[in-house]
Amino acid sequence: MPNDLTTNFVGRLRSREPQAWFELWENFGPVLRAQLARWGRGRIGAETVKDLSQETLAALSGAIDRHDPSKGARFSTWLLAIARHTLGDEIDRRMAQKRGAGVRAVSLDDAGERSGHGPGPDDSYERDVFEAKVAAALRAAERDSGFQDFNVYRMRILEGRSGKAVALSLGTSEATVSRRLTAVRGKIRGRLFEIFSKYSFTEEEWEELSRNGIDLNPTKRDEASFDEAVAEIYHRYSRTGAPAGP
Repeated sequence: MPNDLTTNFVGRLRSREPQAWFELWENFGPVLRAQLARWGRGRIGAETVKDLSQETLAALSGAIDRHDPSKGARFSTWLLAIARHTLGDEIDRRMAQKRGAGVRAVSLDDAGERSGHGPGPDDSYERDVFEAKVAAALRAAERDSGFQDFNVYRMRILEGRSGKAVALSLGTSEATVSRRLTAVRGKIRGRLFEIFSKYSFTEEEWEELSRNGIDLNPTKRDEASFDEAVAEIYHRYSRTGAPAGP
């Protein structure tokens, strides 16, 4: 359910803090655009899809703190319900223009109540949201680490080069590569915890990490599987055309 990180972030959104809005747009704007485009089935253009995804995020800031954790709705489901509401409003507006008559707007509360009806979350959407969270954690870890240190992780793990090749490329020792790799890996785990704390309302959403091979408290023996899982998600999300981190 929503925790202190979620509550604080929502407060920043409601205060119209520019950085908080940018963060939400950066992390989930591409996912919403893809979902709205699928729903539109070619009936709405790219610019309208972009506008609608921005409206969805604006609506989210005003509605997210009305979410009832006891209903068990996921963050991704809540986001999708509001996206469906904004798309419905756009379609209603266009129909009203054609008829020359107004259409009563549906409230966000109604949108939440309708979350079990109409287009629902499918596996591809849930995967996109999950991978968007991991990508956000990688971007944040890169900012924390600085380019030089994160470049070690990029070359060694995301690009799959050997430790010796990375050391030669950077003009350093394999021991230094290993030390930097460990430091960056720790920052990634920390950012994964932060991102999933903000954008996860249910235990099920947290469990997506372990189901995808990501353990936030791995032993030394588990570090290779952690890196492999992160790299797999990074490459899969990169292929969707969305900004998948560094």
